[in-house]
Amino acid sequence: MVIGNVYEAAGGAKTFRLLVERFYAQVEGDPLLRPLYPEQDLASATERLTLFLIQYWGGPATYNELRGHPRLRLRHQPFAIGHAERDAWLAHMTAAVDSLALVPAVRKALVDYFETASTAMINRPV
Repeated sequence: MVIGNVYEAAGGAKTFRLLVERFYAQVEGDPLLRPLYPEQDLASATERLTLFLIQYWGGPATYNELRGHPRLRLRHQPFAIGHAERDAWLAHMTAAVDSLALVPAVRKALVDYFETASTAMINRPV
């Protein structure tokens, strides 16, 4: 199946909000990842990731309007991200993706992107 706009094919903002909520519900209790989020409450991180993913996948450009260019590597540089952190992040995100009733082509597009993007965030050797 060829998909055009992943945002629309996934179900729009509602789907991406649910995805990110389910992802952060897992991060909340993860002893490896939770310290990477300095805010007491994950609501701000949840909103930022939701808006980024909505924009990235073809929805409204609210993220850019509020925060400017994503600059993912630069924004993540202050945090120690090694292979273990990447693997934990990807496992939680993949579980969140798999918790949704997505068509296989949308699931694949999301997981492929998350694999690539999370690997690009690694900034600490071993």
